[in-house]
Amino acid sequence: MKKTALTLAMGLLVSGAANAAVEANIGATSNYVWRGVTQTTDDAALSGGVDYSDESGVYVGAWASDVKWVDGYEFDIYGGYSSETPDGIAYDLGFIHYAYPDATDSDFTELTASVTLGPVTAAVAHTIDADTTSAEGDNYYSLSAGTELEEGLSLGGSLGYYDYDSGTSYTHAQLDLTKSLGDYGDVTASVSKLNNDGTSNDEGTLFFVSYSKTF
Repeated sequence: MKKTALTLAMGLLVSGAANAAVEANIGATSNYVWRGVTQTTDDAALSGGVDYSDESGVYVGAWASDVKWVDGYEFDIYGGYSSETPDGIAYDLGFIHYAYPDATDSDFTELTASVTLGPVTAAVAHTIDADTTSAEGDNYYSLSAGTELEEGLSLGGSLGYYDYDSGTSYTHAQLDLTKSLGDYGDVTASVSKLNNDGTSNDEGTLFFVSYSKTF
């Protein structure tokens, strides 16, 4: 599946060469938190990626970050199609492949879908392929919203529910306060709370600070 996702991404890059936009991004965080769970055992991480999109709404990208639950890194490949209805409802259909080259039986692929109306986005991710086959069929549901408090300062919040096909699940919530530094990027202070409903993930509240910049 990893090879298939990469082949698809490269095909989209070639077919959409006209009217295209390419952006790169870098980031640093005091704690890489994904869906309410630390990926770095509460340590810092560096990340970076590149995104390609064209006027048709097609996009592909790649992103990498440190992870500490294995002594290595995460490498993601993703792509999809985004557009908007005449009524102003934005939607996005895509896939993302999570690869962990230094870990055994950890890679997996999701199909993703989201709908945005105004400041609110509802999304779902469904695992279609995984090295550990018991993870196939997992679903992650999320609801997020954001608002600008004043020029250059915004507040966002999200709720997530991870429904494992094995029968376990957990919920989490996160708040993000982001300050724009203009041409120098953005700084975000976050607080995340996880409620354990039978998973092995640790309950608790996580506080972390992140920096990102897009070129």
